[in-house]
Amino acid sequence: MTRAHNFSAGPAALPQEVLEQARDELLDWQGRGVSVMEISHRSPEYMAIATEAEQDLRDLMGIPANYKVLFMQGGATSQFAMVPLNLMGAASKADYLNTGHWSIKAIKEGRRFGGVNVATSSEDQNFSTIPDRDSWQLDPDAAYVHYTPNETIGGLAFADIPDVGGVPLVADMSSNILSTPMDVSRFGLIYAGAQKNIGPAGISVVIVRDDLLGQAADACPTLMNYQNIADNDSMLNTPPTYSWYLAGLVFKWLKRQGGVEGIAQVNDRKAAKLYGAIDGSDFYSNPVDPRYRSKMNVPFKLQDDNLNAEFLSQAAEQKLLYLKGHRAVGGMRASIYNAVSEESVDALIAFMADFEKRYG
Repeated sequence: MTRAHNFSAGPAALPQEVLEQARDELLDWQGRGVSVMEISHRSPEYMAIATEAEQDLRDLMGIPANYKVLFMQGGATSQFAMVPLNLMGAASKADYLNTGHWSIKAIKEGRRFGGVNVATSSEDQNFSTIPDRDSWQLDPDAAYVHYTPNETIGGLAFADIPDVGGVPLVADMSSNILSTPMDVSRFGLIYAGAQKNIGPAGISVVIVRDDLLGQAADACPTLMNYQNIADNDSMLNTPPTYSWYLAGLVFKWLKRQGGVEGIAQVNDRKAAKLYGAIDGSDFYSNPVDPRYRSKMNVPFKLQDDNLNAEFLSQAAEQKLLYLKGHRAVGGMRASIYNAVSEESVDALIAFMADFEKRYG
């Protein structure tokens, strides 16, 4: 069977090796005659899966000992509420950086639980850049500063971890976690939905510094309280066991690629090739300030929007799938997460060149 080139923004491509292992183990996990989906999450066998997955993630990201790693149900959108419920505390206010679609969603949800100060925004520039750091209006008394390092829809990404002083930094890393080395100690809390670089949809990872636990509002539901989840090793209730198992397989695959450092080199090459093809053409264009271009999500437009449907149709015939841009920005978008091979990016670039030759 020939696998397609999958450029979906999420749920996204998974490593073929992982899918093959999951297929082989689906009905008979470790020779036990049952699927991993069919065993108790509290059994010693499953507890070993969970423990190993956490340790592999700690190894990959260099997570310090004074941080808890939580595997939680739901996606990053649920964390938009959990973060303020757990961290706003007595301050009842927080700073948010607005750099696109997902920032806006987080800001809207944060306002349900306290005061939100939008410390900077590039909305007036159509989220094509990130305002200079010296223009940000940060509140030193804020409970935390929230930002989205990589905006999947607009393809805008921070080049570095922002300096926000002594206020805890909170990051929605759903679309860039494990794609490049990050100093976890610079953050108070990191969260990420799984369905881009971790595994299938249905599970989220939260990495939270110990001193930020135990501050949840009284109204915080039991299953949304980070302290409760940490105290019960992410098994306060039945977790999404199969998604957790698959995430563990992805972590092991990533270690075989040379870890985050190794995959980052591949990601750098993929992004450089694709942006090079776009910038070297009069037929394609990318609207994002080159200093802040995403290495995970590459939006681009054709010279003539009337050709969009034809481009997508012909791309699909070549098994180049899910390239349609988000409705908010239009055009095309190629999501090139960790599991998207360099060969897939090369195939896309070759198709783009051929399409330009025929229609440019």
